[in-house]
Amino acid sequence: MTASATIEAVWRIEQPKLTARLARTLRDVGLAEEIAQDAFLLALERWPRDGIPRNPAAWLTHVARNRALDRLRRTTMIDGKHRQLAVDLTELQREMPDVEAALDEDIDDDLLQLIFTACHPVLPAEQRAALALRLLGGLSTPEIARAFLVSEATAAQRIVRAKRGLRDAAVPFETPRAEERRERLTTVLEVVYLIFNEGYVATAGPDWLRADLCGEALRLGRSLAALVPDEPEVQGLVSLMEFNASRFAARTDKAGDPILLLDQDRGRWDWSLMRSGLDGLNRAMALTSAPGPYLLQAMIAACHARAVTAADTDWIAISAYYQALALSAPSPIVEINRAVAVGMAFMGRKPVPRSATPLN
Repeated sequence: MTASATIEAVWRIEQPKLTARLARTLRDVGLAEEIAQDAFLLALERWPRDGIPRNPAAWLTHVARNRALDRLRRTTMIDGKHRQLAVDLTELQREMPDVEAALDEDIDDDLLQLIFTACHPVLPAEQRAALALRLLGGLSTPEIARAFLVSEATAAQRIVRAKRGLRDAAVPFETPRAEERRERLTTVLEVVYLIFNEGYVATAGPDWLRADLCGEALRLGRSLAALVPDEPEVQGLVSLMEFNASRFAARTDKAGDPILLLDQDRGRWDWSLMRSGLDGLNRAMALTSAPGPYLLQAMIAACHARAVTAADTDWIAISAYYQALALSAPSPIVEINRAVAVGMAFMGRKPVPRSATPLN
């Protein structure tokens, strides 16, 4: 692996952790991200020349800490309105005297706070998605622009406005508690779901399926599931994405046109992803007796995953799950699919012609 490829790989892994650690002390997500990027740029300059450090994460943390201290000193001297930064400076010096020790700290809380902050409901959905991909996915502005098929200027504007919106609304860098956490978690899941769906059925551009964007959503979802393993809807969403991602190879023909679910070659499904989805679904179902929208969708997807052929699909169970989904998260699409499932169950589970079902 080349030095540049190694640096990029380290950045994707360490950037969210570094940004989260800095944001906890600086209480400014935008500033934390800027300082983390400064450390990355210095790595791009020095590592190809000097070699990859023994502990790349420690190197980045050390550089970012020094940059943060310099920035706080400079801001404190220049702007009297930021007297609180003097307190932050002292806190940063006290909290991170030993970089190696800082890396051993449990950063799960910091990452969780970063996720909840980036996906705060005070921001419009498109800004939340762009900021999440930037802070948690480590994507550059051009990559985010390509992900949503917008200009780089539009992507940059969304990110800038998101940071400004968080600052102007004085959004605290913290993990909400109890009921507020559950409410905010819904917003976080909406962001991950939005990113995945944009890749699963692209709303613009030449490609109907965007596997790269789905991959980013799945990575975000898995990170969130590791941080909050007791949340059934998080586990359910990850399972749902794994089920859907497992069918990528069978969803389009050679011309790139979609192949609906009942017409797909199931031998082309990724059964390792299917098994992972089923395992996650079992964990999620063990956590609750009242499944929410994402878990219900995962349960529907699991019915298709368990069917060896389209004719073996348990449409009775699927229609029941769609009925529950129609009550918890009603939408025209849910109603259409519920009607299809009921019709399939009434017909004895025999596949109907391709034009009669929207399932994919």
